[in-house]
Amino acid sequence: MNYFKTMFRSLRKKKVFTLINLFGFSTGMAVCLLLVLYVQSELGWDSFHKNSKQIYRLAVERKYTSRTSLRGTIPPSIGQAVKKEFAEVEESVRVMDISNSGISIAVGEKNFLDDRTLVVDSNFFKVFDGNFVEGDVQTALASPESVVLNEGTAKRFFGSAKMAMGKQITLGYGRICFVSGVCKDWPEKSHLQFNVLVSMTGNQGMNDPNYYDFYTYNYLLLNKNVSAKFLESKLPLIVEKYVAPTIEKGFGETYQQFIAEGNGYRYFLQPINQIHLRSFLVDEMKPGGNIQSVRLFIAIGIFILLLACINFINLSTAISVERAREVGIRKTFGSGKGSIIMQFLSESVVFSFVSMVLAVVIALLLLPQLNKVVSANLSFNYFFTAPHLAMIAGFAVLTGIIAGLYPAFILSGFKPITVLKGQFKSGIKGIQLRNVLVVFQFVISVVLIICTIVLNNQMHFVLDYDLGFNKDNVIAIDNAWYLRSAKNTDESFINELRMTKGITDISKCSGLPGGKNEASCAMQVVGTNVQRTQKTIFVDHNYQKTLNLKLKEGRFFSKDFATDSFSLVLNETAVKDFQLKNPIGAKITSTETFFNSPDGKPIVYTVVGVIEDYHFESMHDKISPLVITNSSRFGWGTMALKVSGNRLAESMNSIEHLWKQFEPKHDIQLSFLDKSIENLYKSERNALKIISIFSLLAISIACTGLLGLVTYATLQRTKEIGIRKVLGASAANIIMILSRDFLRLITISILLAFPLAWWATNKWLEKFAYHIQITWWIFAVAGASAVLIALFTISFQAIKAAVANPVNSLRNE
Repeated sequence: MNYFKTMFRSLRKKKVFTLINLFGFSTGMAVCLLLVLYVQSELGWDSFHKNSKQIYRLAVERKYTSRTSLRGTIPPSIGQAVKKEFAEVEESVRVMDISNSGISIAVGEKNFLDDRTLVVDSNFFKVFDGNFVEGDVQTALASPESVVLNEGTAKRFFGSAKMAMGKQITLGYGRICFVSGVCKDWPEKSHLQFNVLVSMTGNQGMNDPNYYDFYTYNYLLLNKNVSAKFLESKLPLIVEKYVAPTIEKGFGETYQQFIAEGNGYRYFLQPINQIHLRSFLVDEMKPGGNIQSVRLFIAIGIFILLLACINFINLSTAISVERAREVGIRKTFGSGKGSIIMQFLSESVVFSFVSMVLAVVIALLLLPQLNKVVSANLSFNYFFTAPHLAMIAGFAVLTGIIAGLYPAFILSGFKPITVLKGQFKSGIKGIQLRNVLVVFQFVISVVLIICTIVLNNQMHFVLDYDLGFNKDNVIAIDNAWYLRSAKNTDESFINELRMTKGITDISKCSGLPGGKNEASCAMQVVGTNVQRTQKTIFVDHNYQKTLNLKLKEGRFFSKDFATDSFSLVLNETAVKDFQLKNPIGAKITSTETFFNSPDGKPIVYTVVGVIEDYHFESMHDKISPLVITNSSRFGWGTMALKVSGNRLAESMNSIEHLWKQFEPKHDIQLSFLDKSIENLYKSERNALKIISIFSLLAISIACTGLLGLVTYATLQRTKEIGIRKVLGASAANIIMILSRDFLRLITISILLAFPLAWWATNKWLEKFAYHIQITWWIFAVAGASAVLIALFTISFQAIKAAVANPVNSLRNE
C-alpha cells in the first residue's frame, strides 16, 4: 500500500509529466485496440467452412506473347479433369457468377434486383458448408429447376423460409425455377457470397467438354493430409492432355509452336482462406483486401505503442534525479534492489492499467469514425468475451513491464551514500539512451510523414491522370439490357432521352472502363498462323464521342457504313500485339463461335480505325490489347449517357422517370463512371486515410515526449539560464542554446528515416503499373516538416524560459 501512496504522491507532484505519459500511453493503446479490430476483420475470411483447410480455388496464369494475365475464371471442364486424373481430389465444384448481369428475379407480380446470384454444380454443399433451415442439403440442387436461397433472401421474397419452400421464381432471362432449400446466411467474411444459388444440373453447355473458354470459378476439396503443393506440381499434365489438343485444333499449329511464340498456361491452387488478402486476379468476384496493408497497420500499431513506451522510459529516466533521494532512504532502511525494482514495475503496471481504461474510452469514441474511413462495421463487442478481456489485461501488464523495466533497473541501482550526499547527477549513459530513443521516435514519425505524402500523391496521380477518356458527368444504366426484350423499346427510350435537356450523348455498349466487362477472344490476322487472345468490348457508333476517345488513325464505327457490323477498331497495344505495320484495312478472324456465322463458317472482320491507348482497367495493370467490335452484331447491356454538369440532378430525375415509363417491372440501376473508377482504388484510399490519421497520432506522441524532455531540461538549467541572462544573453541566444541539442537529434532522425521511407514507399508503388516517381522534394518537405514541428514543440518551453525574470531563478542561489 505504501508503494501506491508513494506512486500517487509522485504523480501528483509531476503533473505535466504524468499527463504527457498518460496521453502517450492511452493513445498508443487505443490505436492498438482499433487496429486489432480492423486486422481481425481482415483475417480469417472463409474460415467458417468445416473443411476450409482442404478447399482450394483453381486459378490460371495465362501467358501471352507480350503480357501475362492471372485469372480466377477458368474453362468449365478443367476442374472436372483434375478430379478425374488425380485421386488427391475429393470433390470439384464449378461456380458461375451472373451477379453483374443486372439480373432480376420475378416472384409473382414483384421483381427483385439481386447482385448475388450464382449458378453452381449440384455438389456445391459437399464442398462448402450449408446450414439448412428448410430442405435437404443432399438433394437441394439435384434438379435442373431447383434453386437454394439464403434465409435473408427467403424472408425478402416470401416472408419466411418455410413459406419459400416449393415456390416459383423466374430469373430475368426467363428461366423458371422452384425453391428447393433455404440455408442460413453466410458470414460477410467470405469472398464467395450468394443470395440465390441456381442449379447447373441439366445445362448441356456446361456438360460439353470445354478447356478453352474462361468463365467459371472452380473449387477443389482435397482429401485430408494431401499436399496442395504436390498436387499443383502435377497440374501441367492437365494442360498437356486436355488443353493442348484444343489449342492445336483452334490455332492451327502444334502446341510446341504455341509455347515457342511465348504463349502458355500455368494452373495453380489458392487456399480459400487466403483469397481475400493474397489474391489479385483480374476477375475476382469482389474486391479483396491487401496483406501488405494489414502488415503495415500492425507495424504502425506496434510503433505507436513503442513511441508511448519510449516517452515513459525517457521521462522516467530524465526525472530519476528527483526520486534518487527516495531510493537512497529506502535502501538505507534495508530495502533490497529486488523490492525497489518491484516497486517501480508495480507503478508502471498500475499506470498502464489506468491508461488502458482511458484507451478503451478513446477507442469507443473513435470507432464510428474508423468505420466511416474504412467503410466497415467493426464492433467493440469483439473484446467483450472472457478470453479477449484476459488478453487486454495481459496486454496492459506486458506494456507496463516493457515501459517500466529499464527505469526500474536504473532507479534501483542508485548508491545511497552518493545520493544522500547530494552528489548524484543524471549519468552520461542515461542521456545517451534518451537521445537514442528520441531519434527512434522521430525516425518513425518522418517515415510516416513520407509514406503519407507518397500515398496521397499516388492517389491524386491515378484519379487525376489522363486516362485517355472522359470520366466526368458520365452516367451508366447498368441494366439497360432489359430494354432489348421488347422490339424497338431501346430505340424509343433513346429517342426520348435525346429530347431531355442536359443529356448530350448516348451510347450502347457491353460495359464502361473499370467495370471488368471485357471478354477474352482468340483472334488471328488473315494470312498468318499466329493467334492472339485479346480483350474485347462491344459498342455502338457513338461510344467514341460519349467517352471522348482519341482516334489515332482511320475512323470509328458509323451508321453511314452498312458493313460496320463486320468492322473492328483496335487500340495501339493491340496493333503492336498483332504486329500490324499498316493496321487500317487489316483482315482478322476469330475461332470463337459467337464471332462466326451460325453454320460455323469464319467471318472476316476489317480494321477500320485505331484509337489511342486508354485505361479501361485500373492502373494497377498495364494497358492490355483491346479489340472494339460493333454491338449491332453482339450483345450489349449498358447505356452510357453524357450529361451537362449543371443539369446533373435534373437529368437524373428525367432518366429515372423515363425508365419507369418504358420498364416499369424493374428498378433502374445507375452508376457514375468517375465513382466506378475511384472504387478501383478503394483499398489504397482506406490505407491512405488510416496512415494519415496514425501519422498524426505518432507525431503527436513523439512531440509530447519531446516537450516533456525539453521541459525537464529547462528546469535543470534554470539557474544557468538566469546567469546567462544577467551576463547579457538575449532571448534568442537562450532559445538557441536550449534547442541546439534536440535539433541535432532531429537531423539525425531525418537522415536515418530517408532510406527506410524510400524502400517502404517503393515496395508499395510496385503494385501499380503506372505510378509517381519519388522525388527529392518529398523528402525535403517531410524533413522540413519534422524540423518545424520539433522546433515549435521546443520553442514552446524555450521561449517561456528565455523571457522569465532571472531574479526569480537566482533568488535561492
